[in-house]
Amino acid sequence: MRNWIAAIVMLAAVGGQTARAQQVNFLVIGDWGRDGDGFQTKVATQMVAAAKATPINFVVSVGDNFYEEGVRTTHDRQFTTSFEQVYADSALQVPWYVALGNHDYQGDPQAQVDYTQVSQRWHMPARYFSVVKKIDDSTSVELFLIDTTPFITEYKKEPKYARVAHADTRPQLRWLDSALAASTAQWKIVFGHHPVYSASPKHGNTAELVRDLKPLLEKYHVQAYVAGHDHNLQDLHTRAVEYFISGGGSEARPAGRDAKTRFSATSAGFVAVQLTPATLRARFINPAGKTLYATTVARRAPAMAGAP
Repeated sequence: MRNWIAAIVMLAAVGGQTARAQQVNFLVIGDWGRDGDGFQTKVATQMVAAAKATPINFVVSVGDNFYEEGVRTTHDRQFTTSFEQVYADSALQVPWYVALGNHDYQGDPQAQVDYTQVSQRWHMPARYFSVVKKIDDSTSVELFLIDTTPFITEYKKEPKYARVAHADTRPQLRWLDSALAASTAQWKIVFGHHPVYSASPKHGNTAELVRDLKPLLEKYHVQAYVAGHDHNLQDLHTRAVEYFISGGGSEARPAGRDAKTRFSATSAGFVAVQLTPATLRARFINPAGKTLYATTVARRAPAMAGAP
């Protein structure tokens, strides 16, 4: 009798572990690299707390990794002072999947690609790429990290963005179209630096991405697009795609509101995501560790293209 009870207890424990294992947990941070200044260290401290409370599988950075002018080589001091030393806790020693932002283009973006060969956790094998993660035996998520800066017309007129002056975005769009079409993942999430939609007065919507990116997100039933650039936290809802902004890695700017806004906060911070086979739960956390807002997105095919 005792052995039978013990077996039931053991099976229940294993079952509980299996259930807990059937999710992918990760953090999203953007606009952060300031040698620990501003809110960067406080945000990093709360990232550690969140990762210890719910162990994470990885971190995604949505760009502007190093202010003000990016990095020049793989030996640039900012890799140490803005990244390795600030996010040093063992809870954050997981893969970091990293996108480029516009400030990164003021330095040499290739140095950040090449740092993949130097660091155990920094992953940027190319300027745009995808990664597949299993959630359970029948469900996976594919993360698509894209390079949005070359899409922005105004940068091509500014000398400090000389590296995007003649950039051709057509190969990237062809790659994304092909990669999304080929993906067998049940969850598809795209990450880029510039928002498609934003209610912030500083930058707002990105017309080039509304034109070029939004149709692909809707065509391939991408559930969420996650960006930074506006230094705040936002959730903007459309019938087709959920648009998150996690740009508060070290600074806070006014967030604003519009008809799509479900949440906006003039706050630094980051987003903690728990992804199960059926749902994506996102928590927006400020530098004091307070959850300002949480939302759940069901795994469903979005509305037809053309939804507002």
